[in-house]
Amino acid sequence: MQNYEAVMALAIALFAGMMMTRVFKACHLHFPDVTAFLIAGILVGPYVLGQLGIPGLGFVSEEAVSSLSIISNAALGFIAFSIGSEFKLEKLKKTGKTVIRILLGEALCATILVDVSLLLLHMVLGEEVLPVSVCITLGAIAAATAPAATLMVIRQYKAKGQIVDLLLPVVALDDAAGIIIFAVSFGVAQALEGGNLSPITVVVNPLLEIVGSLVLGALLGFVMTKIERLFYSNRNRLAVTISFVFFAIAISSLEIPLGPATLSFSSLLVMMMVGMVFCNMSAFSQDIFNRADSWTQPLFACFFVLSGADLDLSVFSSGAVVAIGVVYVLMRVAGKYLGCSSMAKVSHCDKDVVRYMGITLFPQAGVALGLSLRAMSLGSGYGTLIRNVILFGVMIYELAGPAMTKWALTKAGEITEKPHEKTKLDRFDPKPQA
Repeated sequence: MQNYEAVMALAIALFAGMMMTRVFKACHLHFPDVTAFLIAGILVGPYVLGQLGIPGLGFVSEEAVSSLSIISNAALGFIAFSIGSEFKLEKLKKTGKTVIRILLGEALCATILVDVSLLLLHMVLGEEVLPVSVCITLGAIAAATAPAATLMVIRQYKAKGQIVDLLLPVVALDDAAGIIIFAVSFGVAQALEGGNLSPITVVVNPLLEIVGSLVLGALLGFVMTKIERLFYSNRNRLAVTISFVFFAIAISSLEIPLGPATLSFSSLLVMMMVGMVFCNMSAFSQDIFNRADSWTQPLFACFFVLSGADLDLSVFSSGAVVAIGVVYVLMRVAGKYLGCSSMAKVSHCDKDVVRYMGITLFPQAGVALGLSLRAMSLGSGYGTLIRNVILFGVMIYELAGPAMTKWALTKAGEITEKPHEKTKLDRFDPKPQA
């Protein structure tokens, strides 16, 4: 897109997202704002408003949405940075073991259930429709969880409690768990399709990515904390913070060859580590995080509208994709819930954590889509099948997931709906009093 078209499309996307929240409110639809943003994105995307073919008035193609990927990358960076603030050492000492247990339980259980169910479906559909390599790869991607939608729901409703304290670290570390599980499973899948089961691909590269991301994030967080001490205004410190977030996102896109191995970085892990180091080393970090939260709200709204516009509705036209997608969605949901609730029970968590936390782990988007892009290298066109199934799942999870997260946190008593505060316009009643 040309510059004016990109700016116009971005303006319309943000405006559409905000107006959709008002439509939801007027219709008494008690869904989180995230859902409104996603639906607004679908409406201004290539499959609805984009069909008019008017550049700038919505997105006329998937390429038009992709051209604004810098917005999505920046939003994910700030989301991970904000989640990093939850990793305070005093908190980790109390909840660290429980977080690890729940993380392993929900990630592995989701992977195993999806693997087993898809392998059973493979026996029905046959190798040509659903090969074993695709089953294994989809099972690995099932481990990933989307932190963005979860964080937005927590912020919007100011949720607080035991589930929130455990939830944010779990969804953040899901990125690392997903990378490891995917590397092992996808290595096996490639071997089944005639490739070599390389220890470099299966073990070395994912470990380099995780360790490299954590080290890079810790280094950047340390340097940022030291530099911000040179400034005496938190407004200037916020500017420094924003510059470091963008710098870290840019660095995270690098891939450095190390002989037969490759050092790459996960921007989510890097930014999570930056936030963790900053919140533990800086005395004024809380004020900076609060300022960053208010500054990034429009950015997050644009991110979810763009996510909605990027959803590929054409996947519903394939019966095989829909069938595989339904099994994938249901089994992943069951795995997340059962794995989380069982580990929460083992850890002697409160009954509300056991009952409701698993429901908050359903959303899936960015990391899963990134892993599905890696899976495109699978031979015989099976990578495209994996990508389409994940797109199908993401549409279901992103539209239903935020509402289910809100419901679960409300049932657990961690969201307390506040009465609407009347503004001057609300108090003005043009109707004559009887």
